[in-house]
This record gives sequence, structure tokens and C-alpha cells, in this order.
Amino acid sequence: MKTTVYFIFTFLLLSASLFAQKKTQFITVERTMEAPASAVWKVVGEEFGDIHKSHPLVVSSSYTNDQHQGCEGAERVCNLNTDGSKYVKETQVDYDPENYSFKVQITTTQGIPLVPEYSYATYKVVPIDENTSKLLFEFNYRTKPAFMGGLVKGKFKKQLSNYMLAVEHYVTTGEEINAENFEAIKEQYETK
Repeated sequence: MKTTVYFIFTFLLLSASLFAQKKTQFITVERTMEAPASAVWKVVGEEFGDIHKSHPLVVSSSYTNDQHQGCEGAERVCNLNTDGSKYVKETQVDYDPENYSFKVQITTTQGIPLVPEYSYATYKVVPIDENTSKLLFEFNYRTKPAFMGGLVKGKFKKQLSNYMLAVEHYVTTGEEINAENFEAIKEQYETK
């Protein structure tokens, strides 16, 4: 009897593990901003390679191909530490400036447990009125090992919410965001 229970438990554990390896996680965050859609689009869409100016976790970023602004096929590298050993390389696809939307396909990672083939994000800026817009960000990802996907989902969502706030601050003030100034900036918005 003990052997049978152990066998069933092991079988279920392995089955769950195999299923988890194929599971892609999904996160959606959004933020309404007191800024025109065109201003938000300029930062997230047109200045695609300059994400380090509006993301508190990106130490530096740059275009890696011959592009110098956001467009179909633009590629960027986002360094997450100063020595460049932890980074994400991404390509901008489905670029649609008329509808303020695009997809970011992750192509390479170093020091981050994401599986590039299954990891991408979509940006969409929605005009609300001439001085207000909403930034929508959807992130689909798979981690390696797979079980980490569910474990890091809350952390990723918090980081992406912080990114939305940072974009708003950068769009409305022009002040660049970094790890050193972000907490003080975040406090300003939490007390409003």
C-alpha cells in the first residue's frame, strides 16, 4: 500500500512538473496618465532604445542595430546592472504608430530566467481626451525552470507597475528615472 501511494504521489508530482514547464504566465498592468497619448507614445514607442530614462531597473539601454528610433525591427539591449552581465535584448515588432501600439519580442537574456521564445510584451497607449491617456502593458513569459513563473509573477507585476509610474513621471516632468531616485519619486505619487 505504501509503495502504491508513493508511486501515485511521484507520478502526480512529475506530471505537474512537466505541465508547469509548458505554462506561459501572463500579466497586465495599466496606468492612466495626465499626459496626451502622443507624449506617452513618444517615450515608449519612438524612444524605444532609451528605456533607461523611464525605467527604474534599467541601468542603461541602447539600440543594437542601425535604428536610432523606434520602428518595425528596432532592437535594443537593456542592461540591468553596471557591468553588463545581466541584460535583455528585445526587438520591436508589430509597430503601429497610428494606433499607438507595438510588441516587444525578447530575443536574448543573460542572468534572467526568461525563455526568450515564449516571452514578449505588448504596449498600447489609449487616448482618453486631449490631455489624458492610458498606458496598457501586457507581459507574456515563461521562466526556466518553469515553476519559477508563478513564484515571480507578483514581483514582476510590482516592477511593471513601478515602470508605469516611472513612465508617467518622465513624460510629465522630463526627469530621468533610476534606482537611486525612484523611491522618492514614487512617494510623491503615493501622497497625491
